[in-house]
Amino acid sequence: MHRSMDEPTGAAGLPAARSHPTARAWPPPLTGSGTELPDPAVLGALLRRHGWQRRGGAPGRYGRWTPPGSAAGATSLLVPESAAFPDSAELIEEALLALGRSADPSARDVLVSLAVPSDEIRWWREVPESAAGAAGAAGWTEAEELRSAARQVLMAGALAARGRAGYHGARHRRKARAALDDALIGPGADSRSLTAYVPVASGRAVAVRLCHALHAAREAVDYQRATGGMEAFDSAIAAGVGRELTEALITLVRGSEGARIDLRWAPAAGTPDGCPARPAPVEFSPGDLPALRAAGARYLRDEPAVQVRLTGAVVRLRRSGPRGAGIVRLRVLAGAEVAHVRVELDEEAYRIAGHAHLVGLPLRVEGRLENRGGFRRLTGASQVAPVQVDEAERDRLMKALQENVDFFEEACAGEEAEGGPERVRIGG
Repeated sequence: MHRSMDEPTGAAGLPAARSHPTARAWPPPLTGSGTELPDPAVLGALLRRHGWQRRGGAPGRYGRWTPPGSAAGATSLLVPESAAFPDSAELIEEALLALGRSADPSARDVLVSLAVPSDEIRWWREVPESAAGAAGAAGWTEAEELRSAARQVLMAGALAARGRAGYHGARHRRKARAALDDALIGPGADSRSLTAYVPVASGRAVAVRLCHALHAAREAVDYQRATGGMEAFDSAIAAGVGRELTEALITLVRGSEGARIDLRWAPAAGTPDGCPARPAPVEFSPGDLPALRAAGARYLRDEPAVQVRLTGAVVRLRRSGPRGAGIVRLRVLAGAEVAHVRVELDEEAYRIAGHAHLVGLPLRVEGRLENRGGFRRLTGASQVAPVQVDEAERDRLMKALQENVDFFEEACAGEEAEGGPERVRIGG
């Protein structure tokens, strides 16, 4: 989904992983022949955002910037205020090289934002400071909790960008992950913070939806704590709030004294329509947990089943004897935004599914996609029939299923305890 800036790239075990532009070299290749230099105004805005201070310079021409908290006499950057001056390009190149050599963590953050215009999402967790924390070290559990919460918040935003729902379950997961493929996550200046860089080109919709959803969640929690009513959570679904976001916020806040999420737009891309130029940080505290838990349970309970007509490839058949009803596992090809569904079929429909499996044909079926188990179960199955495809498509489908047999075995492993003696599996 998204990678840490500290993880090695190009690992042998991940041949299909796509390398983020800023992960191929460090510092990012912002200078060199044929490379367009960043706008000085964008560089200045990013320096200010990351705590650099302007300490003089000719007004209207140049500014001298020093790292956050630096003492007098520390290394500084001379940044022109526009590209109109004869030496602007030279000064920008010198500033980028100086940032690349700087040991200050904020320099890396500035370079990442320059390499690929990205909206920045920052998380802070207030936790009791230990002796190790006072020395600048982060506890393993604390760091993992923060990273896990950040990933969940991003996924909740990506799911909401795909469609509004109180509970997504397994729906839209593949496309939501794809929207976050190029996102980067890096540690903040201290052990209690984390920053995600979401490229504008692929993830702006996710950042915009998160902006609306986080503020709507904060307002709904305030309403519930003030009045005891849950109505605000119902209307917040339209803004992108759902069970996935409430669960992510619970993970973020649980075990802490409070948490804050701050979102900043990429200066090079500007402010998206319908959003404030500088969104206010959103804060949550342990006192918000009861409202968030109640909302999550409400979303799970109230999300309705969905009537679908889907097409899928049979990857497993199971029933307790040679006759009667059975369970079929389908890899969904069309008709529903889930990867797999489990369908209970009567004897005749099960026979049709078995024949479709044997000849390598997909199966079409109508029914209700139930929210129980995350929208992975189809009930009330009807109109079960094989789908005719040409020979080339049939061969491609059979090859794909056989090549991914281990994946299907893993995906279905949770159902082994329920099955009887008869089991048929692709490739077996």
